[in-house]
Amino acid sequence: MSLYQKIINTDAPAAVIIIRLMVGAVFLSEGIQKFLFASELGVGRFAKIGIPNPDFFGPLVGTFEILCGTLVLLGLFTRLALVPLLIIISVAIATTKLAMLPEKGFWTTAHEGRTDYAMFLSIIFLLIVGAGVWSLDARLAKRRDNS
Repeated sequence: MSLYQKIINTDAPAAVIIIRLMVGAVFLSEGIQKFLFASELGVGRFAKIGIPNPDFFGPLVGTFEILCGTLVLLGLFTRLALVPLLIIISVAIATTKLAMLPEKGFWTTAHEGRTDYAMFLSIIFLLIVGAGVWSLDARLAKRRDNS
């Protein structure tokens, strides 16, 4: 099986679209907000939490969230689009949630991190099963199999 086939191949049921829509919509929305509210959620937030070169990384992360979130929503090259999102959510957890653990304790950190944790596990799930039968990946795979 070629790398291309591994990226688009999916036998996951149609219900996977629910997870895909959640992940894609959250990242698309967050990416757009990094530009709309740059001082609170983009460059300003990155500077506040200590991300180096926030003027570069704020817009870069926002752009990746918009592009990859859209690809996940469409189910197009889903596994490929999930890799940057996995990196983004991992950095978000490390810099904002795990950083609060010593000061706020486990339960507050668990509460504040619930959405990030759900996104992280949803991304892992989609990486394993693929975009599902209701996706452009499935259509591409079917077209490739028929040719």
